[in-house]
Amino acid sequence: MSAPGTSLPRVYPILDSAAWIRRLLPAGVRLVQLRIKDRSAEELRAQIRESKGLCARAGAQLIVNDYWQLAIEEGCDFVHLGQGDLDTADVPALRRAAVRIGISTHDESELARALRLEPDYIALGPIYPTLLKVMAFAPQGLGRIGEWKRRIGPIPLIAIGGITLERLPGVLAAGADSAAVVTDIVRNPDPEKRMEAWVRQSTLT
Repeated sequence: MSAPGTSLPRVYPILDSAAWIRRLLPAGVRLVQLRIKDRSAEELRAQIRESKGLCARAGAQLIVNDYWQLAIEEGCDFVHLGQGDLDTADVPALRRAAVRIGISTHDESELARALRLEPDYIALGPIYPTLLKVMAFAPQGLGRIGEWKRRIGPIPLIAIGGITLERLPGVLAAGADSAAVVTDIVRNPDPEKRMEAWVRQSTLT
């Protein structure tokens, strides 16, 4: 685990390809999550490898979603695990490989489970209704952010789900250390400009 209180960039995008990462890194992105679904192992490895190289050259950090084994094999330094992933992930192997771990949480039992594993960050969501996927949990709201932050102390708290540029100041003011964004960037007519606005706003809040 990282030292308590280790900081992360205030905002970061979650993207589904190395091509998207290449597009948005010049906007000032310093942390990005690669979340890919339904690809072959060969395609996944290629995407992770390319994304890792792009981030390294830009001075950014890559988080690999789900595929913890590939993350170890490709020498990545961060993985994000959902609650389902925890059922099969080899957390001790990740620790031995010095891979940092972020964990999704949605309710009290999931938070307790995550804290037992001493993660490097905890994600809470969805904060607002989200268009990305059907969620089993209702929107958490800003009040839950403050509650979660009080519970986890120095561990960084990532807010995710339905967060827009306009909602970002409130999310950070509520206690989130960082906010993750998907649709507000990738569905914007000018994703690069929108990402720049996110990075700029994060320095003002």
